[in-house]
Formats: sequence, C-alpha cells, structure tokens
Amino acid sequence: MAAWVETGRGVVSPWECDVTEHFTIAYYFDRLADAALTAIENLGLRELPSRPFPRRFDVRFVRELRAGASFHILSGLIGLDDSSVRLGHQIVDSADGEVTAWVEEKLDHGVARLPHEFLEVIRRRLLPWPGPAVERRPEPASTQGFIATVRDRIKPTDLSSDGKLALWALVHRFTAGSIQALAAIGATSPYMHSERRGYSTFELALEITRSPQLGDPVLVKTGIAHLGSSSIRFIHHMSDPANGTEYARLGQFGVQLDLDTRRPAALPKRLRAAATRMLVPVASSGT
Repeated sequence: MAAWVETGRGVVSPWECDVTEHFTIAYYFDRLADAALTAIENLGLRELPSRPFPRRFDVRFVRELRAGASFHILSGLIGLDDSSVRLGHQIVDSADGEVTAWVEEKLDHGVARLPHEFLEVIRRRLLPWPGPAVERRPEPASTQGFIATVRDRIKPTDLSSDGKLALWALVHRFTAGSIQALAAIGATSPYMHSERRGYSTFELALEITRSPQLGDPVLVKTGIAHLGSSSIRFIHHMSDPANGTEYARLGQFGVQLDLDTRRPAALPKRLRAAATRMLVPVASSGT
C-alpha cells in the first residue's frame, strides 16, 4: 500500500543558520538532495539518471527551523507520466510532528523508455498531495534591469559525490545574490544588525536546466519582481558570463523580518524607494 516514507532525519546545526538566525535555505536543499535520491531508490527507479534536467523545486515554508531543531523528511511519489516524475517531500518538526515546509520536486526525463508493466506498478504507489497547490508566479521576459549579484567559479568543494554541482552549492549562490540585492537597496549588514532585521523566505521556485562544470565561471543577476509593504520577490538567474547560457533560476519570495518578534516588519521609505528602482517588468500571468 502506498505510504509516505521517511527519507531523511537530522538536526539544524548552529553553523547552518544564516543572518536571519534560522536554517538557511541551501541546507534545506542539501537534505532534499539526499531525500530525493532515497525516494527514487525506494521506488525502484534506479534506472533513471541521478541528475535529470530540467529539474524544478517548488517550496513553501510554513514555520522556521532554528538552531538545535530536530526534523525529518517524508517523501512519496505524487505524479508520474511519460516525461516526468513528481516527488513530494514534507519537512516535519520531529518534536511536535508539524510540517514546517512543503516541497514539490519535478524531474523531467524519458520515463517512457521503462517497461509499461513496471510503470503500472509504480503508478499504484501514487499518493495524494496534502500540501498547498503550487502557484506559478509571473516571470520577467528578460534580465534587462537586473544587477550582477554573484560572480565566481565552481570549486572542488562545490561538487557532490557524483562530481556535479551540489544543490546546496547552487542555492548558496542565490542566497548570496539576495544579500547583495538587499545591500543594493540599503538593507546593508550595519542596517540589519542595528535595526534587528533580516530577510525571511516563505516561497521558492527553483528551476535547473543544466549544470556548470568544475572550474566554470558563473554569474548571478538579480531583479525585483514584486514589492509590498514588507515583502520582496527576487528573481535570480545563474548563467555562463561568457555566452549567457542559463544554468538555473530562482524565484524567491520573502519578507523583512523583525528578528526579535519574528514577525514581518514594514520596509522603511528609503529602502522602498531604492527597491522600486530595481523593479523589473513581468508578464501579466504565470506560465
């Protein structure tokens, strides 16, 4: 009988927390990479490539995990067709059993090459998704108006056991992009420390189309697609700076957070004015 399977269990180490004093998103993806591989093995889909592209993650954060928190991951198959597998992951607070984050992962590849009988057995293990529906946000048509926020090269320490760029290393660069973009609108490190403010992400949409190789240069450019009273939605694009080939993009929706009350805090006028200048045009609806 189909059931959610535990695919990860651990704790939040202090060094895995960011300036907002909670579990940084890159380390969520470190655990999700392991959970996805375990889920694929449990489903008997070892024949599939370990790194199919494109790959998409839609994440909705419900609650913070802070230093010392214990958590586990429940995973299951929530969709299967000729071109893709969809996995669902629930990140659960082990202390009280509450879901702290919902993750839908879509892996595109040639499932159709697998035997029909095998796929029918796998389809019987499909589970209903109890989490929130994915909301596709409008995207910019180009990177015009974006600013450069990361420029570096892929290092040996960025690689996972298969020799490819690790998910956490990719996402760390997008995190650095958001910090650079925040500094560009005046939410600098001195401001964050003196005002006790941070940027807390509540929604992510990560799309990976290809992987840079060891030694390759990468460039992240960032724009602002939405600006609210306390919220900012960043769009980050990672590409090859030599020819513009895109590797990945991240839609990151979050709020300015009061670090003492752990509640959203309105953006000051000067930050809003600077952020307005970074707004980029987006399509009228998502795709």
